[in-house]
Parts: sequence; structure tokens; C-alpha cells
Amino acid sequence: MTPNEFSNALLSHQDTLFSFALKLACNYQDAQDLFQNASLRAYRYRDRFEPGTNFRAWMATIIRNTLITQYRKNRLRRTLRQPIETFAFAIESKNTIGNSGEQSLYLQELSHALSSLKALYRIPFLMHYQGYEYKEIAEVLEMPIGTVKSRLNTARAILKNRLQEAA
Repeated sequence: MTPNEFSNALLSHQDTLFSFALKLACNYQDAQDLFQNASLRAYRYRDRFEPGTNFRAWMATIIRNTLITQYRKNRLRRTLRQPIETFAFAIESKNTIGNSGEQSLYLQELSHALSSLKALYRIPFLMHYQGYEYKEIAEVLEMPIGTVKSRLNTARAILKNRLQEAA
């Protein structure tokens, strides 16, 4: 399909196709963007259009697929469709004062639970928490990696139980 043939076909079906885009997008501005993006995509791939087939149906499919693609991209990006000013309250913290009391209590409970662990479990756990890898912990403590993993797992289970009992 030549560029002129494509333009003529698009112009002859423009109203119907834009109405379809408006029905899908439910918003005039979004429908304009959708129609424009679909038109560009159709123009780019106009050589794939088979002469003698329904141009309007071909374009409607491209519009629908373009909408689906845009929806998936927006869902992945989690873009905001509202001005950032409407969310300014979340950014500003002038009127609120942070309450660290609950965090302090939780840290005290965690510290108490850690200190009550046997050194056998506490030392590998704290080393892992500080960023050491299993292999490094095993070398420093001179034990097999399997033992390190077992002790870390046991320490996590004990801490989880103690913190749940405290709550």
C-alpha cells in the first residue's frame, strides 16, 4: 500500500475509527492519543495490509491492540494520571510529628530476643545480618556451610516465635 493510498483510506474511515477509539478510551484526549499512535503504527506497517481486505477492520484491530499495549505499559509503570500537586500532602510532613515509640518498643523486643539466643545461633545470625555470605561465615567460624545454614534457619525460627509471643 502506498502512502497516498493509506492516507486516503484512513481519511475515508477516520470518523468511524475515531469513534471506536473514543469508545475504547472513554476520554476524548486519550482517544486522540490512541488514534494517533495506532495511525502511526498502521502507517509504519502498511506494507502488511493485504489489498482487497477490509481496511477499517484492520485499523480497528490495530487501535484495539495499541490500547492493550498502552494499558499493559501503564500498569507496569504504575503511572499517575493526576497532577502531582494532588499528592503533595503525602510528600509534605510539616504538620505531622513522627512517633518513634512503637519502633522503639519493637527494637527493644528484637534486641531482647537476640540477646536471649544462644551464641551458637546468635553469632552466625548477626554475621549474616551484617552482610556476610554463608561461605564467609563458614570460614570465620570454621564450620561447614550446611551447619551455618541450619543455624541461621533455627535462629530465624526462634526469633519469629519469640517475637510472635511478645506481640
